[in-house]
Amino acid sequence: MTSANEILDERNKQILCAVIQCHINTPVPVGSRVITKKYSFGLSSATIRNIMADLEEMGFLRQPHTSAGRVPTDSGYRFYVNTLKGKKNQTNKAQLIELHEKLDRLKKDINTLPDETSRMLSAASNYIGITMSPHDRIITLSKIELHKFRKNRLAVVLITDEGIIKHKVVTIDAGTSQKDLNRIADYINSEYSGTHVEDIRKSIAKELAKDKMRYDKLISQAVKICKSIFSTSPDDVFISGLSGVLGLPDFCDIDKIRELLKTIEDKELIVRLLDLISASEGTQVFIGSENPLAEMKKFSLIVSTFKEGANPVGAIGIIGPTRMNYEKTISIVDMTAQFITNMLSER
Repeated sequence: MTSANEILDERNKQILCAVIQCHINTPVPVGSRVITKKYSFGLSSATIRNIMADLEEMGFLRQPHTSAGRVPTDSGYRFYVNTLKGKKNQTNKAQLIELHEKLDRLKKDINTLPDETSRMLSAASNYIGITMSPHDRIITLSKIELHKFRKNRLAVVLITDEGIIKHKVVTIDAGTSQKDLNRIADYINSEYSGTHVEDIRKSIAKELAKDKMRYDKLISQAVKICKSIFSTSPDDVFISGLSGVLGLPDFCDIDKIRELLKTIEDKELIVRLLDLISASEGTQVFIGSENPLAEMKKFSLIVSTFKEGANPVGAIGIIGPTRMNYEKTISIVDMTAQFITNMLSER
């Protein structure tokens, strides 16, 4: 496939980037006179207008209305984002330092990290911040408590060596008594305290398969309970900043607001999206139609995984309109993911 760098000469690239930067700064179609006044290209307004028409023909710009200026397409934004790679970061350093200091204060209470991180991402970017909690590969069991509070409902309290306390409500067989649950909890605590949760789940499954007659239905319930608690679920995703985004001009009509609300309210969708990129390296940028899920194709997502050692264990990201301040937002996501990775490696 022919790349933008191969079909655009240097002058066209400069004008395309200028149009995109103008549109990011001001949410209106950009005309040739604006580019002529703002940039010293040494070209007439007519020449720039012709170049913009060529860029439209090549699919990098579009004209929303007759006689209006032009706005970038997803392909135009993709070219622009690619030009940022290797470029010296011009993001507000004071803002990044402030974000770093806020994250640093969360070291003392890892339970608040996912929720607070999503809030900080939103506040720093003015878009929607999302965080997916660390996967159970890094969670080491200290103690588990199981409390039946309805006929088939179970309240679970999990305490980990990392200081994480998880509360969850799961469904169980109606005939399971509190005495049975105490036996299950005692079994898990005695056998697996100090063990990574992923290893616990694998071990219990192997034991059950090895001798189904020896292990009664309580062990089967233990497997179900562990799966319910430690698999990624909507409860593990934290989203912040919706009210601020609705104030952006990109969401000025009710249909766009409905689409955004529908997307953000569906946490299962966000889980699927983050799971799709969980093995990716570095900060990823998905622009509009590039998004892997159809429901996200009118928005942009900047996302990065954070790690413990070499293993991705969670993800953070920012969702916003395609007319996004990509340079600033990429820096925020990249720096935050690196900080959390460093923090986990120090624990």
